[in-house]
Amino acid sequence: MTPMIDVVFQLLIFFVLTFHVTLPEGDFNIKMPPSNNNNAQKEIPQSPIRVRLTADEQGELTEIIIDNNSAGKNFKELRARTLLAIGIAESPNENEIEVELTPDDNLKYSYVIKAMTHITGELKNGRIVKICDHVKLSRIKTKK
Repeated sequence: MTPMIDVVFQLLIFFVLTFHVTLPEGDFNIKMPPSNNNNAQKEIPQSPIRVRLTADEQGELTEIIIDNNSAGKNFKELRARTLLAIGIAESPNENEIEVELTPDDNLKYSYVIKAMTHITGELKNGRIVKICDHVKLSRIKTKK
């Protein structure tokens, strides 16, 4: 009986020491419903900024289209137009806006990550400046 108790304690110690607590994944920005106060200002939902990334047959980026306007292949232009659309210069309102990123299916993943990096923030004077918290990936809607 004693050896069995020793084995149980050793297994218990093993599992306790090897247990790793992981943080939950995902975006937990929760919007609470507005109060029923009549004096409360009603929120006007803003439509998302639509960014389309097109690719050639080899998966290379051919064009960045922001709300049906071409930005060429320039990711700095993508950041500038995102800042302009969000209106960071006048009043920071990054929690209210959403960017819908639609890459071609065959686009190399590095371009998608680069676009997301330019949309979500930038590094200024060694500090990270947030631009947009909400980026949604979507697929191209094809008609059948």
